[in-house]
Amino acid sequence: MSIAPRSGEVPPNVFRGDMTFRNSDAGILRFPFPLDTDRFEMKGVGVEPQDRNGPTAAYRSLFDIDEHYLDEVAERAFVLDQDRSRYHVLPHMEEAQWEATDYIMRALARDFPAHFSYRREDRNCRWENRLLGERRDFTFGRAETLPCEAFEYITRQTQGDFVLMDQRQSTLWLDGGMVTAPYGWSFDFILGMNWHDWHGTLVGAVAESRVIDQALRMTMMLSAEAPQRRVTWVHAVRPRLDKSLENKIVWQHDVDGVTAETVPDDIFVRSEFQQLYRVPRSNAIIFVLRNYLLSLRDVARVPKWAARLHRVLRDLDPGLARFSN
Repeated sequence: MSIAPRSGEVPPNVFRGDMTFRNSDAGILRFPFPLDTDRFEMKGVGVEPQDRNGPTAAYRSLFDIDEHYLDEVAERAFVLDQDRSRYHVLPHMEEAQWEATDYIMRALARDFPAHFSYRREDRNCRWENRLLGERRDFTFGRAETLPCEAFEYITRQTQGDFVLMDQRQSTLWLDGGMVTAPYGWSFDFILGMNWHDWHGTLVGAVAESRVIDQALRMTMMLSAEAPQRRVTWVHAVRPRLDKSLENKIVWQHDVDGVTAETVPDDIFVRSEFQQLYRVPRSNAIIFVLRNYLLSLRDVARVPKWAARLHRVLRDLDPGLARFSN
């Protein structure tokens, strides 16, 4: 299945190969900088309302579209051409994936009307993506009217990774998703697992285990009228989006050649903007993991961020180093 820009012909060179990723001045200023104090502490789940308010433009929409849109869409298409296991929705989530597709299309058309439009009358739908030159009429609920599954269709055209969670048996189950930019985990491996199985229990990490339990309780209480968000972060070597376990043979060598002189351009703050949305009819949850990258050189261009990052790293608990690669 191909949606412009054409996939699979030439490997993208932005997040792999020569890694030509760059932020413009405006791109730097819209970055969701993850540190709001001068000291990092494990303070619990850390969620807040996703009310489309926040310190930078990255907070202002439900599904953010920025200057890297075309490059990220091309990267996703390439990853899917190489490995189809990065997308899958289990059969019992059919209603959820159509509802999620409708939800995402409505949000994109509302938040970015210059780029997207969506009209639905009963089951008759028209979707237009002007950035990709994509225009399609389809029938809601009828898979044969789209070139692929509905959730694949829209997430191929959206930045960020997407997971569909089903709520049953007093827990949440990861029963679908489009994940082409994970950081150190495998979507294919955890597909179909419940909340505790996919998060796992870290030996000796009692505080983290409590956070996982707390996050489950809070997520199961999520209402359709009150979406939530949180921002987490790691340091990453080079601007590679796909750091899946399947791709580790490639990204484990990113550190090779990094020197003191190249650190400002080779080391990035990778900010993961996580969002949770409940779709009411199926009661499923859309979990969005949107990654933003900012080199240390670009961090230094915002004096407040540079000073804060220095203080956090200076006083960081050495035991938290395991979260960085």
